[in-house]
Amino acid sequence: MTAADAAGTASQTAGEGEEITFRDAIKAALCDALEADPRVVLMGEDVGRYGGCYAVSKGLWDRFGEDRIIDTPLSENGFTGAGIGAAIGGMRPIVEIMTVNFSLLALDQIVNNAATLRHMSGGQVGVPVVIRMATGAGRQLAAQHSHSLEGWYAHVPGLKVLAPGTVEDARHMLAPALADPDPVVIFEHVMLYNMKGRLAADAGPVDISRAAVRRAGRDVTLIAYGGTLPKTLEAAARLSAEGVDAEVVDLRVLRPLDDETILGSVARTRRAVVVDENWKTGGMGAELSARIAERAFWDLDAPVERVAAVEVPIPYPAHLEQAALPQVDGIVAAARRTLGR
Repeated sequence: MTAADAAGTASQTAGEGEEITFRDAIKAALCDALEADPRVVLMGEDVGRYGGCYAVSKGLWDRFGEDRIIDTPLSENGFTGAGIGAAIGGMRPIVEIMTVNFSLLALDQIVNNAATLRHMSGGQVGVPVVIRMATGAGRQLAAQHSHSLEGWYAHVPGLKVLAPGTVEDARHMLAPALADPDPVVIFEHVMLYNMKGRLAADAGPVDISRAAVRRAGRDVTLIAYGGTLPKTLEAAARLSAEGVDAEVVDLRVLRPLDDETILGSVARTRRAVVVDENWKTGGMGAELSARIAERAFWDLDAPVERVAAVEVPIPYPAHLEQAALPQVDGIVAAARRTLGR
């Protein structure tokens, strides 16, 4: 099977209930978008001939050609700006940035241009660009390739920020993101690309304004997203064996946060643990804890617990990298603390 055939197969089978990887789910979404709309292009470093740093776009260059799958120079500020310009001009570009750390080179374009132009033009100029990037640690890629900076982008008005944590969301978040008239940033955790899952036969476009309750429970709410979701679900299963019924809320949308789902869950369980691969200081966990304290204080039977990355640059050695990241044991321990155990 050629690379192009593989790309086509991913698109054709991803909706038929077969088990696929997170990577192939994204690839299928890209194929569908490119097939459906000639305005859609994918652009970024090594996305074409090489097939993408994480093999997400493998086969797409052969299938759609170099005018639709565009290899760019190693200049995040330059090609992100080109994507923004193309969006203003009527295209629907998907800009891939190899890793979130490299996106800092494009902050001026993302924060000062894409996020502000609708406001600064009085609503006359929209920027319908989708920016995808890998995030997170766990692959021993050292500090300059391993941080989780989603909270920085979730801080910025004018951006919509998504973080799929399931195969189904990886498959079905892209279409509504492309349909959005304003910039959408999608964070794909590096440790999820090989994760496998099955798509429901009736799966379709995701509501990219809502969180999802992945596991119902009554004793404690565990809030997670992206790469921390599988660990949090594992922690919930372990707590269940101890007689603790944990509810798991998958944020999946970091801006705008779905306060209704988050606060509704906390009101039911009266306890909350926020799991976040950001650092504690100024991270998503800090924002969520503040919102819960402000709006659900009288519902709480215990202080909000936070499980986050240790406040160091992510180490390279495997044992230190794992020690720096949220792990299942830490999530279980935090849940026990909210229950006074």
